Amino acid sequence: MAQKLDSASRSNLTQSLPQWTFSTERDAIFRSFRFSSFNKAFGFMTRVAMQAEKMDHHPEWLNVYNRVDVTLTTHDVDGLSELDVKMALFMDRIFAQ
Repeated sequence: MAQKLDSASRSNLTQSLPQWTFSTERDAIFRSFRFSSFNKAFGFMTRVAMQAEKMDHHPEWLNVYNRVDVTLTTHDVDGLSELDVKMALFMDRIFAQ
């Protein structure tokens, strides 16, 4: 089972995930990804969906044409966990490809 991130782990997030921001409304992180087309955005979402199934950890997201807005939080712990960090790092890595 996932565990909520402690304060030391949270302070390191700004360095390891510089494009992500902390939500002001709840214990979550957010990032907006922009692509050159709908097809590229949808391809990104497909790759993330496959990884999410493997991890059994699913993002909250919204897709509008070439934009994918993502919020990550772990509902089982009611906040941020290592699963969210791993998912964010995966998303950043495939976005950079």
